[in-house]
Amino acid sequence: MKILLTGSRSFGAAVYERLKADGHEVVCVCCPIENKKDKLTIAAINNKRSIGKIIQSGTLNSDSCPDGVDLIVAAHSHDFVGRKTRHRARFGAIGYHPSLLPLHRGRDAVKWTVKMKDNVAGGSVYWLNETVDGGPIAAQRHVVTGGKLGSKELWSEHLFPMGVDLLSIVCSEVENGSASAINQDHTKATWEPAISGRPLLHRPDLILLGFNGLKLNQEGSASR
Repeated sequence: MKILLTGSRSFGAAVYERLKADGHEVVCVCCPIENKKDKLTIAAINNKRSIGKIIQSGTLNSDSCPDGVDLIVAAHSHDFVGRKTRHRARFGAIGYHPSLLPLHRGRDAVKWTVKMKDNVAGGSVYWLNETVDGGPIAAQRHVVTGGKLGSKELWSEHLFPMGVDLLSIVCSEVENGSASAINQDHTKATWEPAISGRPLLHRPDLILLGFNGLKLNQEGSASR
């Protein structure tokens, strides 16, 4: 498949390498180009000839999305992928969230999993839609932690590799037409605020309308 990858950091870079190894063609990467130390940015620049198009984080919209994209994959991206942008891709868009959705929606899911001493943690690949972290589930896995792992250990040893594997699996399922889309039970959803103090997601498709971000309510829905 021809994939547009939007993301950042080591996780984004690991997903990029897995997608290539799986035989997919990453035709565009949306990453923080100005950050020369970002791992996904480094990978994109080093493979610029094969990628074809690299765009700055915060600029992905229906105009900047190239033609012929089969699937948009979000891997550690804090940009909201709007409806028009998703519709530019043949199969839409998927993303990875490091929690067992609908639990722990929000940008600091791993930290809240640890703070709440959850005995079971996990990750979800879901279809992006207009509800932040609220789209149908394509795949999930869990790990029993006993509530004893720190956030860095939980992420690096379990949820990071889990996310790379799940995105790889779902991309293959999308390609062969067997991907799942199981609606989340929104009545059981939990939402926690950002511990980092950055409550806004950037929404590139609203830039031309005079907005540059969106607030998130307690249900995880986006509002301008």
